[in-house]
Amino acid sequence: MTLFAKGDTLPMTSIRMGVVGVGHMGSYHVAALSELMDVDVGLVAVADQDFGRAREIADRYGAEAFPHASGLIGKVDAVVIAVPTPDHHPVSRMFLNAGLHVLVEKPISNQLDKARDLFEVARKNSLVLHVGHVERFNGAVQEMVQIVQEPLLIECRRLGPFAARIREDGVVLDVMIHDLDIVLRMVEEEIVSISAVGGPVLSDRDDVAIVQLRFSGGCVANLTASRVTQSKIRTMAISQLDSYIFLDYADQELRIHRQASSEHYLTREELKYREQTQVERVFVHKDENPLKLELRHFIQNIRSGQIIEDVERELRSLDVALHVLELLNVPAPVSN
Repeated sequence: MTLFAKGDTLPMTSIRMGVVGVGHMGSYHVAALSELMDVDVGLVAVADQDFGRAREIADRYGAEAFPHASGLIGKVDAVVIAVPTPDHHPVSRMFLNAGLHVLVEKPISNQLDKARDLFEVARKNSLVLHVGHVERFNGAVQEMVQIVQEPLLIECRRLGPFAARIREDGVVLDVMIHDLDIVLRMVEEEIVSISAVGGPVLSDRDDVAIVQLRFSGGCVANLTASRVTQSKIRTMAISQLDSYIFLDYADQELRIHRQASSEHYLTREELKYREQTQVERVFVHKDENPLKLELRHFIQNIRSGQIIEDVERELRSLDVALHVLELLNVPAPVSN
């Protein structure tokens, strides 16, 4: 990506980008945009209620700073929205109504009807609306979905320490939704039952959640999310009839365990069984981080005019996540 000084005129073909909310996640988006060298985009503006933070980021990347999101209208062609979840709907809707393409961080909203509303506004205005499910662009995940055929058991663990900066969402909407999104894209079957236990530990939201999904084809998915665990763990394990597939999100490592041979043999005392397994390490492209791949995908969709057609499939993970919160009797964050 080419960086431009304030006041510079961008080439006619360049997409003028803005980022709204330059805290933890928003600053990652800004940095990733600055490293996109193969697409013609320019970061021209950022906005944050903490105007000092906005100016700091803007000065670092040669952009213009605004204290309010509305200041970007007329300055940019597309925006990345990384504000707190309760603000996703009103801020995204404002930009879509202004004719701007939007990438909004997950979850797109804390209410399903408001999420559908955003997609309807985007459709009416022929705009790209992209939900920031960054794990879809993890190289190991992309390899894994090509390998998985008929999963019998899926086990997801997404654990870590408490982060005070995350005030609006609990672990279901903050981190478990990543695994829900991947599982529901691998197993496109009807969910016949959902069970959930967990609740607050260190806050008034869901700090721990253990969820089980049962699908019509027989697959069972167990998902655990925690922000009371000092060790950071991000894994998914999938059992199939002929293999056991293990994914480490953080290291983008993918291994397949297959049964190579087994035999019974008799000792003086008893009949024993020995099994040997073969472990395959799948090559994963790690040359670019998933966030850069996601942003590139968003920009390419803008250029091609590719919009999401199957909205309900896109929102399936949010639907399940909100149902889990109901089972835990923990309210979703309140919309502004």
